[in-house]
Amino acid sequence: MSRDVLSRQAPRPYRTLAYGTHRDQVVDLWPAPRDGAPLVLIVHGGFWRAEYDRRHIRPMANALAAAGYAVVAAEYRRTGTPGGGWPGTFDDIAAVADATAGLATRLGADPRRQVWAGHSAGGHLALWAASRHRLPQGSPWHAARPEAAVLSLAGCASPTLAALWDLDEGAARALLGGTPEGVPERYAAADPGWLLPTGVRVTLVHGTADEQIPVAMSRTFAARARRLGDPVALVELPGVEHFALIDPRSAAWPEVLAALAGLVE
Repeated sequence: MSRDVLSRQAPRPYRTLAYGTHRDQVVDLWPAPRDGAPLVLIVHGGFWRAEYDRRHIRPMANALAAAGYAVVAAEYRRTGTPGGGWPGTFDDIAAVADATAGLATRLGADPRRQVWAGHSAGGHLALWAASRHRLPQGSPWHAARPEAAVLSLAGCASPTLAALWDLDEGAARALLGGTPEGVPERYAAADPGWLLPTGVRVTLVHGTADEQIPVAMSRTFAARARRLGDPVALVELPGVEHFALIDPRSAAWPEVLAALAGLVE
C-alpha cells in the first residue's frame, strides 16, 4: 500500500528558502538538471491540517528532479498552526505562486514552462492559485492569469463539496471557519469551481479506489469546467488509491509522469 510514502525517507532538498517569518513559510528547491527545463511547483496535501507537512512529498520531488524537472515544494500555514486556515493559508499559497517565475529563473528552469501540481488538499490550492485572475479586482489575492498549467492529483477540487460531504471530519469547515451557508463569501473566494472558467490548462488524475477523496470530486469539477469551455482533462485510474499518485514506487506513477509531460509539451 502506498500510504507508507508518508513516512518514507528521501534525500533532502538542494536548498530551502523562506518567503515569510513563520516557520512554515518556506519552499524546498531542487535545481533544473539542464538549462530551460520545466518547473514543477508541488503543493502537498493533508486536508489543510498542521499534522501533515511537506516532508511526505520528498520522494515525489526527488523523483521529478530525476525525471528532468526543476522542483519547488511549498510549505504553508495550515489549520492548527498560528495564522493557518482563513485567510493565512491562502496568503501563503498566493505568495508562493507569485514567486514561481523568479524561482524558475534562479533554478535554471524556463518560467514559461510551469506546472503547479497539488495532491489532495494541495490539488485544491494549486487550482485556486491558478484561478486568482478570476477573483474581484479588489481582492488581496487577485493576480494576472498565470503562465502555468495545473496537475491535480486526487485533488480536493471543491471545498464546498468537501464541506457538504463532511470529508475528514469537517476539514473544509475548519479551513474556512464555517459552513458554506454560514460564510458563503469565503467559499466563493476559495472554491476553484466557483471561479471557472479560467482558461488555464488543467489535468485531473484520480484513482477510482480513493477512500479519502472520492473520484466524484474530480468528475464534478471536470464536468463544470468543460461546460464553461475550459481545457480540462480527467484521467481516472481504475483500482488506484489516494496515496499512489505521490508514490514513485507505485504502479500509478508512470501515469502521473505522463500527465505531467502532457502539460509541458
